[in-house]
Amino acid sequence: MNFLLYSAAVLVMGSAWLGIKFQLGVVAPEASITYRFIIAATILTFYCLLARLGMRFSRREHAFMALQGVLLFSLNQFVVYAGTQYLTSGLGAVAFSTIVVMNILNGALFFRTSVPGRVMVGALLGMVGIACVFWPELRAFDLSQGTTLGLVLVLGGTYVASLGNMAAMRNQAHGLPIVQCMTYSMVYGALFTVFIALVRGQPFDFDPSLKYILSLVYVAVASTAFGFWCYLTLLDRIGAARTAYSAVLFPIVALALSTVFEGYHWTVLTVVGLASILSGNILVLTRIEGSKMRAAPKGNI
Repeated sequence: MNFLLYSAAVLVMGSAWLGIKFQLGVVAPEASITYRFIIAATILTFYCLLARLGMRFSRREHAFMALQGVLLFSLNQFVVYAGTQYLTSGLGAVAFSTIVVMNILNGALFFRTSVPGRVMVGALLGMVGIACVFWPELRAFDLSQGTTLGLVLVLGGTYVASLGNMAAMRNQAHGLPIVQCMTYSMVYGALFTVFIALVRGQPFDFDPSLKYILSLVYVAVASTAFGFWCYLTLLDRIGAARTAYSAVLFPIVALALSTVFEGYHWTVLTVVGLASILSGNILVLTRIEGSKMRAAPKGNI
């Protein structure tokens, strides 16, 4: 079951980078993010009602769900969308893959978790592999161009996403059900994004083109509603370090899509990088008794 969840998360969330690219240009990032999470939250709300899942929570629980929403479904998305405007999809995916290391460090910082050595080695192999796969883009990186700002923004958004992972771990450790918590968090995230748009004076335009509509629906339904359910379920089952390694595989999905839609040409470095990533993946996902990275006990936060 974990393998299926992991594979689904990699495929649908990895392909989201192409969907995000299709949404940039006409509509302000704040508007696209709001539309995305309103659609996803609506779908999840109907599911909760049909499944008769409990939707009543205390004010304190709502506060922590709001924290998860702001970090994971709003602020980090806004910063990443903004940074992606200045970067190629490959370089953006490379930057986001650093969430592996960020989750390991934040897990140790906030929850005092022990991290197996092979997780660190696997993460390092994954990062080296990503660098090999996208070496032409990394080599073409020019500090004098807007890509500098883009890289800083995506790295900043990635760290906020890692903090959102920590908030999700805390909520799950305190017994908040994943689907209901995710639903409310997306609502709070959408509301906070509306606040950002109002502060920045951004209009809520809409692009009626087929490309925008299809990419918005795909990102909202597959990559968000379904993808985040897979991701957060894995977060609870196998921990933040191993779950975050899926982010190292996201660029591989983007690479495959680029091969089909943009004529990307594979090189020796591409093959070497892919082998390195898969090797690291095997190391990280190998089950070791007692090594699973877990959230803190309920009384700690």
